[in-house]
Amino acid sequence: MKYEDLPDAPSFSLTSESLVDGETLNLAQASKRFEVAGGKDESPQLSWSGAPAAAQGFAVTVFDPDAPRAGGFWHWAVVNIPAGVDSLPAGAGAEDSPDLPAGAFQLNNDAGFAGYLGAAPPPGHGPHRYIVAVHAVDVEDLGLGAGASLDALVGKLASHSVGRASITGRFERR
Repeated sequence: MKYEDLPDAPSFSLTSESLVDGETLNLAQASKRFEVAGGKDESPQLSWSGAPAAAQGFAVTVFDPDAPRAGGFWHWAVVNIPAGVDSLPAGAGAEDSPDLPAGAFQLNNDAGFAGYLGAAPPPGHGPHRYIVAVHAVDVEDLGLGAGASLDALVGKLASHSVGRASITGRFERR
């Protein structure tokens, strides 16, 4: 399954002190690992509200649908965020982050590690979109282990999402 396979879901509010919907990402959200000048691989601050009453928990993802590979590129995935949580601080996506809520954990991104990987489109490839999404789910635990694949996550989100809020940032390397 791919991100595009997720069914439509009711929307709720998502805001960020780190990014503005439709605008260029800050360098803090770009990738130092992938040698973006000034990149810091810092996950964005996120706050959400108005999730459907059926929400029993949340997952957060960052996805680049414009990556030059089949199925796009997953930059971040956090699962099992408790229903009472309504924000994540900037930098919560660091590997082994102490800033994730109790019970929540990160899956391996498409770079192969459990954490946030900043934006890093290939130079000259044009602007890429980075979809930052909070998925409200109807279960407290999505039933995924730390080694679960992103395809397994998409499958769980397809069957358990009761709402979705997103902000899309853009980034380009020339």
